[in-house]
Amino acid sequence: METAQSRQQAAPGAFTAFARFVFCGGGVGLASSFAVAAMASWIPWVLANAVITVVSTLLATELHARFTFGAGGRATWRQHVQSAGSAAVAYAVTCAAMFVLQQLVAAPGAVLEQVVYLSASALAGVGRFVVLRLVVFARNRSQAPATVRTARPVPAAMARAAVPAEPATLCHAA
Repeated sequence: METAQSRQQAAPGAFTAFARFVFCGGGVGLASSFAVAAMASWIPWVLANAVITVVSTLLATELHARFTFGAGGRATWRQHVQSAGSAAVAYAVTCAAMFVLQQLVAAPGAVLEQVVYLSASALAGVGRFVVLRLVVFARNRSQAPATVRTARPVPAAMARAAVPAEPATLCHAA
């Protein structure tokens, strides 16, 4: 039977991790850009981007935990929450980029929208890589739970004094 520690892989170097990040995150991001464009034909773009961002963040976090950063298994809830925080920033960057595009170009075509969206996503992606590598999937941080306080040990002399000399005195015969 395989233990969690034996499943744990060695952390990849920065270049390898970045290449994996681009492959996994970039693949998910590219698919997401087409999904956002398709959904935006039915619902407002901001809502489509929010839905796709949530789904793609969950998928990408799992891929990054298992493959990109060699965490050795599924992402934890903590990692998902931290990754979601960085994704929220990425969402704001892509929304801001699309808003600026709409302000500068009256009727941008689909190709221009894709270029702007993917460029903003790439910029946000570099920031996400740094956060994920240094914070979310950092290896040097202890994964042990917080210390739980317990009662202090009682010295033997005090423990003996607390026990009655004759335990039978606690019980009365009927």
